[in-house]
Amino acid sequence: MKNYLDGGEAILEAFRKLKIDYIMSSPGSEWSPIWEALARQKLDNKAGPAFVESWHETLAVNMATGYTLMTGRPQAVLLHAGVGVLQGSMGIHGAMQNEVPMVVMSGESQTLGEDPDLDIEAQWYGGLTVGGIERFVEPVAKWARAVTSPHTLYESVIRAGEMAQRVPKGPIYLNVALEHMLHDWTPPADAREVPPAPTVRPRQEDVAKVAELVRNSKSPVIVTETAGRDPKAFSALLELADLLAIAVINGRVNAHANFPTDHPLYLGMGRYKALEAADLVLLVGARAPWYPPRRRPTSGKIVAVNDNPLKDHMIYQTLHADYYLEGDIAESLTLLIAATKSAQIDAATVSARRQRWTREHDNYVAELHAAREKAQNGSAIDPLSLLGALAEVMPADTIYVDETITHSPLIRQHLPQTTPQSFFRGSGGLGQGIGTALGIKLAAPERPVALLVGDGSFLYNPIIQALGASKRHELPVIIVVLNNKKYEAMRKGHVHHYPDGASASKDLHFGVTIDGPDYERLGSHFGFHGQRVEDRAELEAALQSALAATKGGKTAILNVVVSR
Repeated sequence: MKNYLDGGEAILEAFRKLKIDYIMSSPGSEWSPIWEALARQKLDNKAGPAFVESWHETLAVNMATGYTLMTGRPQAVLLHAGVGVLQGSMGIHGAMQNEVPMVVMSGESQTLGEDPDLDIEAQWYGGLTVGGIERFVEPVAKWARAVTSPHTLYESVIRAGEMAQRVPKGPIYLNVALEHMLHDWTPPADAREVPPAPTVRPRQEDVAKVAELVRNSKSPVIVTETAGRDPKAFSALLELADLLAIAVINGRVNAHANFPTDHPLYLGMGRYKALEAADLVLLVGARAPWYPPRRRPTSGKIVAVNDNPLKDHMIYQTLHADYYLEGDIAESLTLLIAATKSAQIDAATVSARRQRWTREHDNYVAELHAAREKAQNGSAIDPLSLLGALAEVMPADTIYVDETITHSPLIRQHLPQTTPQSFFRGSGGLGQGIGTALGIKLAAPERPVALLVGDGSFLYNPIIQALGASKRHELPVIIVVLNNKKYEAMRKGHVHHYPDGASASKDLHFGVTIDGPDYERLGSHFGFHGQRVEDRAELEAALQSALAATKGGKTAILNVVVSR
């Protein structure tokens, strides 16, 4: 047995120092030094990250994303050579847009068999090595570089993990030569414990100025898109809104449960009428709150509250901000609350606002209820009937993951989002929903997780691989396919630009119809539950059966045929 440590152990020890819980991987032949180090870790009963294997690269990245969305802690992803990174690049791109920290690594050979003292497998010569995989990753990652030598390997991984957690957070990629991992390694004599990234705070004078604006405002409004990713920010936003009776609106691209949707100060998603008379708008975790971006929705002041308000991955972005509170959202809101309380608040003004917004909220809820009632006509399943059934059947602590296009506005308006981390919508493109849901389930095994996905979106996912990961790692989720048998977004886009065109007038569409499989049967290979639902009266019973299946450890796929 090999009796000295090599670069595989260097990487694993760096992961330990970074407090990484899991190594997510679609395995590659360059990782034998890591497998050896993991085997030693197990035989020595040593603490360290667990290994989670999947059959697809994007799936591995997505599972890391889902886990970190719940925990805030970055994980490690090991992919294979250049080809594996290209397969996983959609997930890496989504992690960058979602500002999810992670360490992504793959390797290649430098010697290509020409080192007489090191026998490298033949597949690297003329096949897997492309000479600088990091070139492919640079456009979709926060930072991408090659490890320069076996002597810099350990600290390079440490640096990557620390850098991933700094604002703006995101995926860091390292190209690690197989030769570096096979090289012997001596652990540093004074290896430090790596501290977590510090919380970034806004300047106190900026907090004081915004607090003054808030106290003096007659009609302030909050617009939020991503604040609820952090439970502390969810709670702080609720406290601030309650303190001053500020109406809260979810922005047009909200991706998280940011504020309790049953709260009397909540006015819905993308409903901006309240902004017209607002003299102050707090953009809390917003990147693209209104459209078109040139449209400033108010003549009042606009304050952007975010640790990274200006997104460098966006080609164009206009927040119209007059002031910034740049820092951790939860910390910024907590400081703002304290500064606001430090001076007298006009109780009469706050009371009048609360009454006004409560009436607006009640009217909004009545509109939603009326729309769901209308959808109950006939036996066909309107998407609103499905959302009503989910609200009735699913437990209050359910986590919903949305990977729909056409139905997403309805989902975000009608699904109850009353607790932190109860709703997530990914970024970066379709085909990542199942993996994200599995990563979330890994982080929150005690909570039900339901993926709502269109039939078109579902087919972008690595379905078989994801179901295999669900079974192997005991991660039961409910997958609800909203099956309208088409790419409705394609049809809408065509008709939008050619309302009087040949396609619209003759109902002749290209790239729209989906002749899909029996989605409910796809899990049968793994012993999973599946059911096709076509009648509205069957919805609640079908959801109850799916929920029971997941409680028994089996993923459930519901193929829900919807009318639109």
